[in-house]
Amino acid sequence: MSALSDLLASQTQLDEPQTAHLQQLVAEWQLLSDLSFADLLLWVPTANEGEFLCAAQCRPTTGATAYLLDRVGERLNGNRAAALQIALTESRILRESDPDWEGDTPIRREAIPILFGDRPVAVLGRDGNLTSLRSPSQLELAYLQSAADLASMVATGKFPGPAKEREEGAGPRVGDGMVRLDAEGRVLYASPNGSSAFRRLGLTGNLLGARFGDVVTELARDPFEAADLNQMTAEALSGVHPLSRELDGGGAIVQFRAIPLHPRGESLGALVLLQDVTELRRRDRQILSRDATIREIHHRVKNNLQTVAALLRLQSRRVANPEARTALEESMRRVSSIALVHETLSSAIDEEVAFDEVVDRLLAMLSDVAGSDARVLVRRGGSFGQLPAELATPLVMVLTELVGNAVEHGFAGNRCGSVQVLGERARGVLTVRILDDGAGLPEKFSLDSSDRLGLQIVRTLVEAELNATLELSGRGSTQPGTAVTLRVPISRRERGSLS
Repeated sequence: MSALSDLLASQTQLDEPQTAHLQQLVAEWQLLSDLSFADLLLWVPTANEGEFLCAAQCRPTTGATAYLLDRVGERLNGNRAAALQIALTESRILRESDPDWEGDTPIRREAIPILFGDRPVAVLGRDGNLTSLRSPSQLELAYLQSAADLASMVATGKFPGPAKEREEGAGPRVGDGMVRLDAEGRVLYASPNGSSAFRRLGLTGNLLGARFGDVVTELARDPFEAADLNQMTAEALSGVHPLSRELDGGGAIVQFRAIPLHPRGESLGALVLLQDVTELRRRDRQILSRDATIREIHHRVKNNLQTVAALLRLQSRRVANPEARTALEESMRRVSSIALVHETLSSAIDEEVAFDEVVDRLLAMLSDVAGSDARVLVRRGGSFGQLPAELATPLVMVLTELVGNAVEHGFAGNRCGSVQVLGERARGVLTVRILDDGAGLPEKFSLDSSDRLGLQIVRTLVEAELNATLELSGRGSTQPGTAVTLRVPISRRERGSLS
């Protein structure tokens, strides 16, 4: 739950749909603030009669702010809230005729009712800094006219659009480029940045007065992109809030977003925001190419490791010496366990491993050590979650040795039982516990003095690669078997504190 919804739930009587509408407005209101050259304040009525609470604030990126300090949390009542009360009860935009003063700053205030369903639920304060008041330029006039249309749409519940018609993520902003279309789809105005973006797409003629669809069709390198962009424009002109589109032409890539302008139920055209994303898409392609290369490398490493494991398996079958055969089989399992990690990474979109899947496949492989009659049940509990590749490879090696030892030495002589591998994450640390009900540890056993190759490998990986701690002990006088506890720091801060 967001901070805004928490505030509205605790301080107002708004229901969930009303709160969701206000959240959607706040997600989109930077556009209105930039077009208005004004701060926007979200005023919501509280349980106290005639009182309003400032729940959110937005400052313009196109002009000076009216307030140096945030007003979020401020409450207004009485005469100070008169304009807000009128806008809320009469469902009309109220603009104060005379500027107000905030210290030495003259401010023009405007109260816009926020309609949801068939009634207003809150008020949008639009407060503009009049310090640098002067005759507006053509750009500023186009901005202010578009802002007035969007404000009327807020007051009639038409802005923002329905949640199902909006996309998540930041798109083009007003300062990136703006084109105003009339109801027929002709260009009424293009900001300097908007015109520059069209020039980079290859436009040589005049944009003003031209049909937006004709210009797009002429510039697009791919006719399907032109068709998609024309469909976006047509939807916006009909009152729908369409998804953004991109156009590739003239060596540039430009992203377009269209906002319908239907302030009073009549189509006044559409507002098209555009942004040159050529460099961004070039970097995206480089990242995708790099990721594909990395996945291919992991795939080839996995194939090579599986080949090595198969050769070790074949060699072990030809060796008569039992100790040599056991050593080859153990080496085969170690190589196969590393191959599991690379196989997972070869299909991952980043260098993160879904380790639960790796553990499940590893345990299935190690269960073969118990024999075909499945006299030892090996299973996983809990969750290991996503782990970075630099932790996954040494950890799977450690688990291979520890679980293999539990199965092989804890259940010698056809003894039956079970081995549990439990994973738990908390506060930046992964705790792994391996519990078995086998024969337990030998008398006077010491991990530090053990000469077993597998345990020496475990100690090296735990200390040098995982920066972790390892404990081996019996499970208690009433519970046979061995308990192994491994604590692995997985957050950068925890790993650094233990290094």
